[in-house]
This record gives sequence, C-alpha cells and structure tokens, in this order.
Amino acid sequence: MEPVVKQEKRSPIQKVKEEKPKKIQGPWRIAMKKLSRDKAAVTGLMILAIIAILLLAAPILPIQDPDEVNLGNRLQPIGTAGNILGTDDLGRDLLSRLIWGGRVSVAIGFIAVAIALFFGTILGLLAGYFQRFFDGVIMRFMDILMAFPYVLLAIAIIAALGPGLLNTMIAVSIVGIPYYARIVRGSALMYRNMEFVLAERALGAGHGHIIFHHILPNCLPPLIVAASLDIGWMILAASGMSFLGLGAQPPMSEWGVMLSEGQKFIRVAPHVSLLPGFAIFLVVLSLNLVGDGLRDALDPKSK
Repeated sequence: MEPVVKQEKRSPIQKVKEEKPKKIQGPWRIAMKKLSRDKAAVTGLMILAIIAILLLAAPILPIQDPDEVNLGNRLQPIGTAGNILGTDDLGRDLLSRLIWGGRVSVAIGFIAVAIALFFGTILGLLAGYFQRFFDGVIMRFMDILMAFPYVLLAIAIIAALGPGLLNTMIAVSIVGIPYYARIVRGSALMYRNMEFVLAERALGAGHGHIIFHHILPNCLPPLIVAASLDIGWMILAASGMSFLGLGAQPPMSEWGVMLSEGQKFIRVAPHVSLLPGFAIFLVVLSLNLVGDGLRDALDPKSK
C-alpha cells in the first residue's frame, strides 16, 4: 500500500496571493505587436528606414555635387566608373541627384500631409462636436472641394498661386484637407454622445477638455492609418506637378523634375527616367505596405 499524501487546503485568499498578476498591455503595445508580425509591413518599414538613412546622410556621403555639369560625360550608362548609376543629359551624376532629389520629394509629402492633417483635424472636430452652424458651413465647403478631381484642383490652385515648390506644397495640402476632416467628423459624431463623454459633461468638464482628452485621442488610430497611406499620394501628386512644370523647377534635384528631363532621352538612355520613376515606386509601395499593416494592427475588430 502506497502512503496517502495529504494535500494542504488553501483558502481562496492564499490562492490569489500566490498567483502572479498578469500584465495588462495597452492598445498601442498590442498594435505594435500585431504590426511586427506583418511581414509585408516590416519589409516596408525596413525599406523606408534604409531610404531615410540615405536621405538624411546625403551631406556627409561621398557622392558628387548633384548640380555639377560635365558635358563630356553626358548620358553615361549604369555601371560607369565614377558614376555607378550613370549620368543625365548634362553629365550630372544620377546617384547624387536621386538622393538629393529624394530629400525634396519626401519632405514635400510629409510636410503636405502634416498641414492637411492639422487643418483637417481642427475643422472635423468643430463640425462633428459642435454640429449645427459649424457642421453645415464646414462640411458644405469640404463637399465643394471634393467635387473637383484632386489633380485638377491642385493644378487650378497652382495656376492661381503660380508655379513653384512652395505653391505645390500648399496646393496638395489644400486638396487633402477634406479627407481628414471627414474622418475626424465621423469619429467625433460617434464619440460625442457616448457615456464617458456625457459623464464628463455632467461633471462640468468644458468643451476643450472633452475634445482634447476624449474625442481627439479616439480619432488618432484612423488618422494615423490615413496619414501613412496619404504620404505616398502626396509624393506622387507633388512629383506629377513637377513633371508638368508646375512644381519644382530645373535645375533643382527633384524626382518629378528628373522624370520630366529624362523623357526626352527615353530611347537613348532609358535609365535617366527609369531611376527616378523606380525611386517613387519604391517609396510609395513601402508607405502603402506600412499603411496597410497599421490599418490591420489598429483595427480593434481584427484578430
């Protein structure tokens, strides 16, 4: 007969004390974990990180002056000694022009999105939270802007302001404002009558406290996703304006300008146009991959 081992009886309080408390993870930490499992989004982040390092380190990289003209070295193919990516029709090094041009194109995309996001968020909060007069006036103006095709509206604004890099940034920013205003308005309409907002209002909280401490934080996830996807569109739009001669002007190093200058030699030296086109494609694709990953990670309904 085996001896019977008596198990000590533990009270419920002792069991609770012995159990290790589970760490409660915040929604942003959970979202980042989801994003890290998305292979496409991680690949996009890695590509963007490499491009960002190249663009930021341009002043200290051992590359040629992007505006240095050498007519005796014009239209050199890829792999030429001293010009690894070849040269353009004026003998300027394409590698240096791609890197310095990327600084301009990417900066336009980020700055334009920041401007559109700022004004769109303010207008959307006013329209969605206060409603009545603000909602009627603001959203009817947004509807008028959205009634025009985006590219045609940007061209019309640049035609009124005049061609140039700054005016192009302003134009693509104005075109993007309705996009963010409608997103924020929809979120504000949904949250303004929820229990936690009504409780804050009953306790005497002011409109500013409710908007910036309760409404706006809940609008951030869709805004982050929209901004990450919109940066690529802004880069495309700004490059398109430069390609048409309405944005950055030669001899400035900018991807749209490089595309416009290289189209004349597409049969003789296709790399002059293909390289800036591929750079735009790579950046926009990476931004879209990251945006899709953020959308899935920040969606509370996703598993």
